Amino acid sequence: MTEDSGNSAGRAIPSGRLARLGVFGKLAGGVAGGVVAEAARRLASGERPRIGDLLLTPANATRVADQLSHLRGAAMKLGQMISMDAGDMLPPELATILARLRNNAHHMPPQQLDRVLAAEWGKDWRRRFAHFQAHPVAAASIGQVHRARLPDGTELAIKVQYPGVKESIDADVDNVATLLRVSGMLPKSLNIAPLLDEAKKQLHEEADYLREAQMLARYGELLADQPQFVVPALHSDLTTPRVLAMSFVTGVPVETLETGPQDVRDRVMHDLISLVLRELFDWRLMQTDPNFANYRWQPETEKLVLLDFGAARPLPAETGEGYRRLLTAALAGDRDAVREAAIAAGFLGEAAVLQHRALVDRMIDVILAELAKPGPFDFGDRAFVGVLREQGTEIARDRDTWHLPPIDTLFVQRKISGTALLAARLKAQVDVRAMVAAYCVDDRS
Repeated sequence: MTEDSGNSAGRAIPSGRLARLGVFGKLAGGVAGGVVAEAARRLASGERPRIGDLLLTPANATRVADQLSHLRGAAMKLGQMISMDAGDMLPPELATILARLRNNAHHMPPQQLDRVLAAEWGKDWRRRFAHFQAHPVAAASIGQVHRARLPDGTELAIKVQYPGVKESIDADVDNVATLLRVSGMLPKSLNIAPLLDEAKKQLHEEADYLREAQMLARYGELLADQPQFVVPALHSDLTTPRVLAMSFVTGVPVETLETGPQDVRDRVMHDLISLVLRELFDWRLMQTDPNFANYRWQPETEKLVLLDFGAARPLPAETGEGYRRLLTAALAGDRDAVREAAIAAGFLGEAAVLQHRALVDRMIDVILAELAKPGPFDFGDRAFVGVLREQGTEIARDRDTWHLPPIDTLFVQRKISGTALLAARLKAQVDVRAMVAAYCVDDRS
């Protein structure tokens, strides 16, 4: 949910459609000017530049990132989602854009914040609090978080939605998709309309703070018997469709565990992987945004704080069953069954398997070899990732075989991939095989 905003400056978020369209127009004009300048420079050097190379220059990368971070909302959220999902597969210039989107943290200046809260709570809203910190403690793509204290001393975290975000979601998603198309990142043959529709749907849900409040309360109930996790308590009396009030929970960035004891890092990742398995197979409900900032660590209690449930979504039974079949085949070391299950679940497109069967099988073999190793899985050992990336990149060059998995599978895989990235960051060692085996029984024996 959040990004540290300690070093950011207040900057009014464009809220009207014309204002936001104007930012996109300014962005397009700036990028076009950058293309012309770069083309002239390269032609003068005797080069014959391609339009994709001209678009994705460092200067244009900075320009795009700064403008999208100013817009916040769907434009920034979509960039963050692509960044985490695509990882090392992105061109370095586009990766630069998305890295800046993760790190930039413009926030509303006090006057704009006051107007938003007055519209939600009334003009005398400050009388509700003994103290309300004007500068946000965190800022993200859809809202910013403020610390406040009630007259009885209760400390609250107040998430306030940026003005105009909800109304601009559809147009922002379409504009970002256009930028991706123009950049040449996406083949014309790939139908991304279903993905864009789902992105719009999820963003509308995330912009509904009453829905997020329900999910926050639901996760509090589901994890009530799990003392290793802390979920903020909802304060419904102050919550509106654009303001979410919850208890303020202290914690430090989860990445600080990098220097912690190995057994603590292992336990934290064991708990998080166990949570993902419960979400997928037991609850059929998953918080699908694994941004590191959605986890905080409490050194004094050695508990993990879970934040931001706007991206929590119910999962159809067939999604979990698809994963169960795939993992069962993997535990059995059956390459053919893994391939068939991957196609059935929508992970793999049939065209990719037909055209690149040998490469696909080599990738499966690498994964099976890692799973077959005895003892805990060492997430810090990333040697096999380079092999998979090399094979996957070769397949990805064949754009005619590009394939979009089912939407629910995409969101689940995003959570799984993000959890694995955090485990790698912490160099955790976890007996994943035993944990998965508890959910996946091979009934073919």
